[in-house]
Parts: sequence; structure tokens; C-alpha cells
Amino acid sequence: MTAGDLAITLAALLCTIGFAALVVVLVRVLDMLKLLRTEVAEMREQTQPLIDELRTSAIDARTTMDAARTDLARFDRVLGSAEAISGAVDGSSRVARTAFSVPVIKLAGLAAGTSRAVRKIRGRDTGATIVHVPVDRERRRA
Repeated sequence: MTAGDLAITLAALLCTIGFAALVVVLVRVLDMLKLLRTEVAEMREQTQPLIDELRTSAIDARTTMDAARTDLARFDRVLGSAEAISGAVDGSSRVARTAFSVPVIKLAGLAAGTSRAVRKIRGRDTGATIVHVPVDRERRRA
């Protein structure tokens, strides 16, 4: 055997070992891919009910939010009506106060003056009343 034959034999042997290693690696990769596929399938089976429940919850939340928006719009209309009524009542009470305050004040003054004049005519007008309050000196010291 010559050196060339030995080199070719060694190269063939190394190629065979390399192909064998490559086959082993590819078999391991295929096993891992099969395992990964089964894990993904199991994960889909477990998460599908959760996703369905999440979709149902989202639909329920959307329905609730729509109802809340409707109620809020209705409340806004009621509040606007209440503000309009309050403004109308405030305006009418202001007009009534302005219209009746001066005559009522004049009437009260006239009644007070009349009663004072009647008392003077009858001779009972004393002006101010003096009230005598006894003071207990012992209590003041304590």
C-alpha cells in the first residue's frame, strides 16, 4: 500500500465517521422536533379553553360597557334637565324676591310705626325696657 492509498483510505474512513456523526445528530434533531410538536399540541389543547373563555369575557365586558355608556348618556340628559329646571327656578325666585322685597319691607316698617304710634297714643310707650338681673357675688368669685 502506498501513501496515496493510505490517504484515500483514511479520508474515506473519516468521511464515514463524519456521516455517521451527522446521521446521529440528525436523528436526535428529529426526535427533538417530534417532542416539540407533541408539547405544542398539548399546549394548544390546554390554552384553547382559556382563550375561548377570554373571548367570552371580552364580549361580556363589551356588552357591559355599552350598557354603561347608554346609562351614562341617559344620566347626562337627566342632569342637563335638572340644571335647566334649577336655572329656571333660580331665575323665578330672583324675580319674586325683587318684586316682593320692597313692598314687604315697606309694609313691615308701616306696621312697626303704626304699633309704636298706637302705644304712644295710649300712653304706654316706654321706649326701651330696663331689665334688672341680680348678680350673685359668691358665684362670680368661684
